[in-house]
Amino acid sequence: MPTGLSVRIVAYVCGCVALLFLSGCAAVGRLTQLEDGWYHVPHLGGNDSLAQQLRQVPKGLVYVQQRADTLLLSPYTEQPQPSTYHYELQSNHHALLFNRTFDVDVFTLPVKARPPREGVPVQLNTTFSAAVYVGRRVDYYYLHKHTLAPWQHEPRIRATGLGYGLFFGMGSTNVTNDVTRQHAGPEYEGFVLHAGAATIYDARIFNVGLAVGFDNLLGPDRTYWIYQHRPWFGLLFGLDLN
Repeated sequence: MPTGLSVRIVAYVCGCVALLFLSGCAAVGRLTQLEDGWYHVPHLGGNDSLAQQLRQVPKGLVYVQQRADTLLLSPYTEQPQPSTYHYELQSNHHALLFNRTFDVDVFTLPVKARPPREGVPVQLNTTFSAAVYVGRRVDYYYLHKHTLAPWQHEPRIRATGLGYGLFFGMGSTNVTNDVTRQHAGPEYEGFVLHAGAATIYDARIFNVGLAVGFDNLLGPDRTYWIYQHRPWFGLLFGLDLN
């Protein structure tokens, strides 16, 4: 059952997350420069006809380069000299770009919630867990021109990422008589391997996600462990260090 230490750990994790939000909320998802590359361009505020034209190109791909407050848009083509359109960011409209990528991340699992089983109530597992996440993601970029003064402007870019995929990793769990049908003997921390599926939200400073997985306890008590290969629900959390 959850102990006072477990509650304090959960409170500490929640406090760290809240601190990240409070200390960096103005910078969450903020970029100073759009990386050159291939994007889909579904919307260009103030120039919908150009956006509609770009959506018709093969694969819908446009090579985008940012030059101060202007975007250079080169539609996908096999011709040696592609056409390039210039789009100037506007203060009263925004441009929307997105791209799809393959994603690999390392996360911690600060909290696992195990449903009731065999007379044992809901369990909150806050012991060590880590996972490697592999999946697909879509990154969205909202761009506009921000007015600092009537004579001064700067481009603003807000970016968010959404993804889905699979994870696998390892961790520990408390093994007691209550969760091993009275076969465990003295309480100890057992070693588990886990796997499952998750969705993630990437705010550029940190990543959070919701996970559904199952554990495989290693050791002599695995046959009696009531949570062996049973689903649990949890949180993924990680920091962007690159």
